[in-house]
Amino acid sequence: MRRDVFQAIADPTRRAIIALIALQAMTPNALAEHFDTTRQAVSKHLRILTECELIKPEQQGREIYYTLEIEKMKEIDKWLEQFRKIWESRFNQLDNLLSKLKNKKS
Repeated sequence: MRRDVFQAIADPTRRAIIALIALQAMTPNALAEHFDTTRQAVSKHLRILTECELIKPEQQGREIYYTLEIEKMKEIDKWLEQFRKIWESRFNQLDNLLSKLKNKKS
């Protein structure tokens, strides 16, 4: 089953894993220490994030470190940009309305 990035980031634990990995590459054991869950549950989340190409495993000796795939994160950012523009437009409209109301009071 092919998953997409939005399915992956829908889960709060996976978003937390992404946030941790964004700071530094981490092993599954190091990640598991941050969650009140089993190492197997964390591994499942890592597998899903890897399938969606949001993170990638890198073998370093006997350890596997997971790193963030920036290009995939840019894909999410690009999709969110359309909403950012809408929000900014609405905030600007609200600012204008508040300024008009303030000027009427003065």
